[in-house]
Amino acid sequence: MIKFIEQISIRVKLQEGPVVIEQFLLECYLNPGIATKELARRTLIPIPLATAIKKELIREGMLMQDRGVRCTLSGENAIEEQWGYRGLNKELYLKLMANDSDWTLLLQDMMSGVQNYFLQRPQADVQIDQSKCTAETSMKRAILCLKQHALIGKRILCVGDDDLVSVSIGLLLKRLFPAGGHTKTSVTVVDIDKRFLDYIGGIAVQEQLSIECLQHDLRQPVPDQLCGQYDCFFTDPPYTLQGMSLFLSRGILALKRSKGQPVFLSFAHQPPESMLAMQREFIRMGLTVGANYPRFNTYEGAEMIANHSQMFVLRTTDKTAPEYMDVFADALYTGEVKRTIRTYQCKTCHSEVLVGAQLNIPTIEQLKNRGCPSCGSDTFDLIRKTNANPDSNKN
Repeated sequence: MIKFIEQISIRVKLQEGPVVIEQFLLECYLNPGIATKELARRTLIPIPLATAIKKELIREGMLMQDRGVRCTLSGENAIEEQWGYRGLNKELYLKLMANDSDWTLLLQDMMSGVQNYFLQRPQADVQIDQSKCTAETSMKRAILCLKQHALIGKRILCVGDDDLVSVSIGLLLKRLFPAGGHTKTSVTVVDIDKRFLDYIGGIAVQEQLSIECLQHDLRQPVPDQLCGQYDCFFTDPPYTLQGMSLFLSRGILALKRSKGQPVFLSFAHQPPESMLAMQREFIRMGLTVGANYPRFNTYEGAEMIANHSQMFVLRTTDKTAPEYMDVFADALYTGEVKRTIRTYQCKTCHSEVLVGAQLNIPTIEQLKNRGCPSCGSDTFDLIRKTNANPDSNKN
C-alpha cells in the first residue's frame, strides 16, 4: 500500500508528501461518509487537490463515493492489516483526537500506573542536562504523536528518553487496543544512560511493550542499522543550541527519506536572538516548523528552564539533511559550554574566531548566525578547545 500511496503523491504533485494521503485514507476509515470538503479541511489541503486524491484512491479500489466518501472493503482490510488498526477502540481514539477533549479524564484509569513508573525512575544526571518531565507531560507527547498521525503502525525513535516517552507510547497503545495483539507499532530508544535503558527495558518486559533499547553515545554517528528506518522521532536534547542541532541531526539520519515526516522537539524557551538562531538551524537542516506549543512540557525541579519548555512539531522536506554526520567533538552539554573556549576556523577565508560563554560569541550557532567577522561565511571547523578556567580543577 505504501508504494501506490507514493505513486499517487507523485501523480497529483502533492508537495506535502505521502503522509497527507495516509491521513486522507484514515479519515475515510474512521469517519465513513465524510465529505470531500471536510477531508480537505482536516488534511489542510485545497478542495481541488482533495478531489484529485479521492479520485486516485477510488481508482486504486481503496475508496468509494457512497453518501460521502468511505473505504471499500479492500481499503478497510489494508488499513487494519497493513497499518495495524484492527482491534482499535475507535470511540476512545476519536475522543482523544478531538480538539476539545480532556485526555486526563479519558485516561484517568491508567494514569495512576503511569505515575508509579515515573516515581521509581532513576535520578536525573544534571551533568548531561537530564531533567525529569512529569508523567502527564510524557503522556501528552504520546497523544500529540497520535494526533499527528505518527503513532499507530509506525516505527518511532526516541533520541534520548529519560522522560519515558517510549513507555507512555506503549501504554497508550495498550489502552487503544484493549484486546491486545497490536504489533505494527515499534519504538526504539537510543540513550547514553544505561540506567534508563535498563529501567525502560524492564517495564517493556513487564507490560509486554514493543520497545527496543540501544546504548549509544550520540557524539558518535548513528549506527547503520538505524539509518533510514523510522517514521518520526522524539528528542528533548541538552540545553545548548549545538546539543539541539546534534540530536536533530542524529534523528534525521534515522528517518525514512520522505517529505512531511514529523519531528517532535522539546526545547527550552529562548529570547528572540536565540530563537532566531534555532530557526536558522531548522532551515539549515531543511526542516519546517509545523507547530509550536509554548509551555507544553513541565519538569520536576528544572529551575534552569523555569520548569517548562516548548514543543516544536517539525516536518521534513526534500531538502532535509543533518547538520552533523561524523563524530561530534565540540562542547555539548551546558557545563561543557560554560567551561571551554573553542577556536573555530572559517572554511572560506581560514580566519580564526574564539567562541565561549564568557566571550562576545558564546556558541557556535550564534557564530554561524552572525557569520565570519572577516568574510561573512557561516561554515567553520573546530580546531582547538581550551579550559576557560584552567585552575578550576586544582586543589
